[in-house]
Amino acid sequence: MKKLVFIISLAILAVSCGEKKAEKTSELTGSIAIDGSGTVYPVSEAVAEEFLKTEPKVKVTVGESGTGGGFKKFATGVTDISDASREIKGKEIELCKENAIEYIKLTVALDGITVVINKDNTWAKSMTTEELKKLWEPNSTIKKWNEIRAEWPNEEIHLYGPNTSHGTYDFFTEVIMGESGASRTDYNAVSDYNVAVQGIEKDVNALGYFGLSYYEENKDKLGVVGIDNGSGVVLPSIETVANNQYAPLSRSLFIFVNTKSAQRPEVEKFVKFYLENAPQLSKEVGYVPMPQSGYDEQKAAFEAILIKK
Repeated sequence: MKKLVFIISLAILAVSCGEKKAEKTSELTGSIAIDGSGTVYPVSEAVAEEFLKTEPKVKVTVGESGTGGGFKKFATGVTDISDASREIKGKEIELCKENAIEYIKLTVALDGITVVINKDNTWAKSMTTEELKKLWEPNSTIKKWNEIRAEWPNEEIHLYGPNTSHGTYDFFTEVIMGESGASRTDYNAVSDYNVAVQGIEKDVNALGYFGLSYYEENKDKLGVVGIDNGSGVVLPSIETVANNQYAPLSRSLFIFVNTKSAQRPEVEKFVKFYLENAPQLSKEVGYVPMPQSGYDEQKAAFEAILIKK
């Protein structure tokens, strides 16, 4: 009887060890490379941090070389996921085709481009979209505040904005000037929005633009300009972006996922985790989540490409 009990105990231990071994081998490994929009970066970084709490053996790297810079890497197979704050351009689509890169675009949040000023600026509390156009259009001759409105100071304006690799630059120029990339060039073009924040914070005559989340992070240091598109002045906020009152400077934020990469279990699980947690995490980092129905549509679209493959 003792011998039988011993044999049964060994069998139970073996099964138990087998289960533990199975659990161990089921842990995800591998790596996921993400790059692109500096605007989408805070969302992807937050998602990556939370994902690594559940899958600590997966290496997730998140870069921010701008939407354009991100698409260059994505279209040549360097990255699995590309963060983007604008639609993909024709030349980027062609580069993807040349390198046999197939992808799916998924919307992860909403955002508003914010026009910011120095805290001590008491005059430029609002601007019309037409005034923004005159200020930022190619070869603009406006140099001083009183050239926008006569009652404003006879002082030189110092402009800050994203460089040409940023999706924010593309979106702003498209909706304000009517053509993507159409902009004056004599401004402080930054790759890091923190540089713009620091410059505007120290200069009463500075004005710039970047994503809502960067303003939210620094609203104790900066002033904000209300935008009038003909329907009255609207300030950027989570509420005005969500209900589309803050037009035309509200937009969608995307991730583009390489469909071949999506077949890898770590990438598949990460993207599903992203869509599941984007509503909460996008809000935490200063963006506007879509209605739940929007995320449900993105999940269904992603599942469809997995089945298709």
